[in-house]
Amino acid sequence: MRVAVITDDVRVYYMVVKALKAQGIGFYSLRPGEEIPFDVEAVVTDERTARNLDFPVKIVALDEGFIDELLARLEGRERFKRVCIAIDPGERPGVSVIADNRVVEVHRMRNPRDVDLILELLERYPSALIKIGHGAKRYRTLTLKALGAVLGYDYRVVLVNEARTSPKVGNTDSPGLRDIVAAINIGLREGREYSIRELLNVKEPTKRELEYIKRRSRELSGNITISSSLAREVALGNMTIEEAIERQKKARGKR
Repeated sequence: MRVAVITDDVRVYYMVVKALKAQGIGFYSLRPGEEIPFDVEAVVTDERTARNLDFPVKIVALDEGFIDELLARLEGRERFKRVCIAIDPGERPGVSVIADNRVVEVHRMRNPRDVDLILELLERYPSALIKIGHGAKRYRTLTLKALGAVLGYDYRVVLVNEARTSPKVGNTDSPGLRDIVAAINIGLREGREYSIRELLNVKEPTKRELEYIKRRSRELSGNITISSSLAREVALGNMTIEEAIERQKKARGKR
């Protein structure tokens, strides 16, 4: 129990409790004037009670935005003015969190559609802006579709020109380092804001793109070349290349 909720304002109490439970944060419920337990690190209270409350860390809950400040205090983070979650699209997208032009977290997604990580980061940084690199169109489309399904297709993200964001990496055994560094560079760049709906206006793939996808299917599977129709679905972001390979395998087995 690192948090105490001290208020006799019913509205504030239920708003705070709901937010704390959503974050899985244990708390004491106290009335103004009651003794604060020794293990409490932060007190959440209403504006009126805060004036007469003698405690080093007081957070006034005016709205649900209080949770960002509380998490910052509990995790030893500063309260940031500007936060972005940057994604470098790819088979395993790199992800960075940039706060006030400083790198505070880096991750890798398990696959382009596994956006649970992004949703967790949005809970941790509620005011964060999502940035995504403009390259790797097929993978970018998969990620945007997954985000749109959860956040809504009118949700706005920033598209960043990721040219020269992937550096040359020397001898290292760390997988995905280039993806992570690229995500950091994307987070540090400015871009143009669009709705997810606008960015999903995918054009018909070219013959060259389809041939590349088919060649990539052979490289990944060893000996299987997916059909042109499956390559098109991959190009449009409707499935991953791995899923297309599995479908091609099943189609072979039925013959």
